[in-house]
This record gives sequence, structure tokens and C-alpha cells, in this order.
Amino acid sequence: MASESGKLWGGRFVGAVDPIMEKFNSSIAYDRHLWEVDVQGSKAYSRGLEKAGLLTKAEMDQILHGLDKVAEEWAQGTFKLSPNDEDIHTANERRLKELIGETAGKLHTGRSRNDQVVTDLRLWMRQNCSKLSALLWELIRTMVDRAEAHAVALTRDSERLLEVQKRVNVLPLGSGAIAGNPLGVDRELLQAELNFGAITLNSMDATSERDFVAEFLFWASLCMTHLSRMAEDLILYGTKEFSFVQLSDAYSTGSSLMPQKKNPDSLELIRSKAGRVFGRCAGLLMTLKGLPSTYNKDLQEDKEAVFEVSDTMSAVLQVATGVISTLQIHRENMARALSPDMLATDLAYYLVRKGMPFRQAHEASGKAVFMAETKGVALNQLSLKELQTISPLFSDDVSHVWDYGHSVEQYAALGGTARASVDWQIGQVRALLRAQQA
Repeated sequence: MASESGKLWGGRFVGAVDPIMEKFNSSIAYDRHLWEVDVQGSKAYSRGLEKAGLLTKAEMDQILHGLDKVAEEWAQGTFKLSPNDEDIHTANERRLKELIGETAGKLHTGRSRNDQVVTDLRLWMRQNCSKLSALLWELIRTMVDRAEAHAVALTRDSERLLEVQKRVNVLPLGSGAIAGNPLGVDRELLQAELNFGAITLNSMDATSERDFVAEFLFWASLCMTHLSRMAEDLILYGTKEFSFVQLSDAYSTGSSLMPQKKNPDSLELIRSKAGRVFGRCAGLLMTLKGLPSTYNKDLQEDKEAVFEVSDTMSAVLQVATGVISTLQIHRENMARALSPDMLATDLAYYLVRKGMPFRQAHEASGKAVFMAETKGVALNQLSLKELQTISPLFSDDVSHVWDYGHSVEQYAALGGTARASVDWQIGQVRALLRAQQA
């Protein structure tokens, strides 16, 4: 239990800690996020101690009841922190002692904050991955309903998140500070109590390994890359120059100077948050790169990164869903933006279908573009006679090339732009959605 100083580690030390160092060392300001999972883990550990004969049934029940009271105070917002509560583990154990007395000191038997903190973080991230996955699938569902191509990239993000969650779901509790638990605590019991999918293989690795944190931060960085690119597309297509789309007022703001402006702040913030998330990922990797084996205090930096990125992803996914669901699409403006020069590749394909090798067809189409530019006319305004000066393969049916609908429909291969192919793509994503819900 805590020493007279209130520290879990205070027995070895006689002098007071420098107040600046006290603040520098403290993590309670952010790891209080872990209060619920810390109680959850302590409950499971008390049952492991009882099974190992290190607690009586009465002592275990006393600890479980006290932990319920601690959780109730956190949930109701009445938990009072002490200046000596350097982290959530210290705070909860200190309060447990106040509630039930010296029996609380038996809870930490054979357990270290090294395996306790990483267990708590894994429990919290496991829950949060599920929440983020649900938000991500809601965004994908919204995009599929509107047949947005960006949904395909996000389905990969969802698959990656599920893979990360599997690697988060590994129990480190029972690894102690470095060499394991010497008192016969049953780790398989702890695994069952906390519903972990597996148990860490090595106690030294278990307390220092933060691959699962790095993977989560990389997942968030890649997902933000996709969302930032989507935001950039929509910002561009929402400008007056394009006017292809228009954001709802609910996701826009005005200008303090120019009354006519409608700023796509929701999209600009999504784009900017990507840099914040990237920074957290890079920062953690720099922290990890030089650490020796087992736990080092440097690893305290992992939780702030996880909490901040999780909050950012939650907000971004919800805002993005709102943007997509309320977005107005101006098809008439898109149609007006079409121009015949976009069909230059189709002109080359026309010649390919007539038997010309693609390299020659590409060159012939380029000559047609140059001829149209030289004459100051649109590509489709070149006469058949003029086209035949480039290649005798041109004939009356070249007029079909200038049909934009025909151009889209020719890309009928799976993954293409033809209506049947797009319907197939939407069907594939909807099948993934149904599988996710099963």
C-alpha cells in the first residue's frame, strides 16, 4: 500500500519530491480517463488473489464492495482527488483504503503498476475501438447511400481497425513489474474475467510493448489521410468556380468581413486534424525507438496520444457523416463543366476498336487535339474530313464518341464507372455493412 508520503513507491525515499518534479511526473490529469477500466481490472485481480489463496473470501468481497463505491463516486462526479494522487491507480487505491481500511493494501499483492497500466490501456482501447468502428461504419453507410467512391477507402480503414482491436485484446496483467507474478495468480482466470482473447507471452515484453498503441495511431493517421483527401475534394468542388456541391449551413460558418462568404470550416478542420493525428503517431514512434527492455517512464506519453487521437477521430467521423448526409449536389453545374477535350482518350479507344495499336491511336488523338486548338474549335467540332487527314480509320460513327453517357458506360469492368459496375461496388460495400452487423 502507499507509504506515509502517499506514494505507492515511497518506502525507499525519505525526502520530499520537488513540486515541479511532482507535477512533471503526474499523469492523473489525463489518465483519469481510465478510472472505469482500472476498477474493472482491480476487481478481476482480486478474484485472482482469492483463487490463489492470498485473499480470503471475506476480504475479496470487502475489496469488491469498496471498488464498487469508488466507481460510483467517479460516475457521479463526486470522487475527490488528493495532491498525492500521481495517477489513476494511486487515486483509486488511496480511496479504497479510506473506504475499507488496511485490507485494501492486499489488492496490489504481486501486481505492478507496469502491468496494471498497460492492462488498463488495453481495456480502454478495446472499448474505444468498438465505438470508433461503429462511427466509421455509420460514415461508410451514409457515403454508400449517396454512392460516394471515398467509401471504398474507408472500408479498408474499418478492416484495419478490427485488426488493431484484435492485437489490443491481449492480457498483460500478471506480468508484474518485469519477471511475472511469483504468488500463483492464475492468468487464465484473469483472461476470462476481463474477456481478453489471448495472454501476453513474455512478461518483460508485456510491460514495455506498445505496438498496439503505435498501430492504433497509424490506423488513425491513415484514416485521416483518406478523410482529409475527401475534405479537399469537397472544398474544391464547393468553390464558386466549380459549384458542384454545397455544404449545409449546419456545417459552414460565415466571414466576419465578407457577408457573402460561406466557409467550409467543417471540411477545413477535418483536413487540419490530419496533421495533429500524424504528429501524435510520429511522436510516439520517436519515444519508442530508443527504449531498453521492460517499462520506462517514457511510456507515460502513450496515453495522452491515445486519448487525444480517439477524441479527434470520434469528432471527425461524426462531423464527416453530417457533412455527407446533408450535402447538396448540383448535377446541372457538373454537366455544364463537361467539355469534348475530356473525350480525347475515348477518341483513341475508337481507333483501337478499329484495329489501330494503342500507341498509334494515342498519337492520332493527340494530333486531333492539337488541330482543334490550332483552329480554335472544340474537339467534337472537327469535321470528318479533317479527322481523316489524321487517320483513314475515322468514319461517320465517330460521332458516338462525343456522347458523355456512352463514355462512362464503356468502363464496364468491375470497379469501373459504368452504372452496372457502380451498382456492383455499392452492393459489395453494403454486403460488408451487413457482415459487420451480423
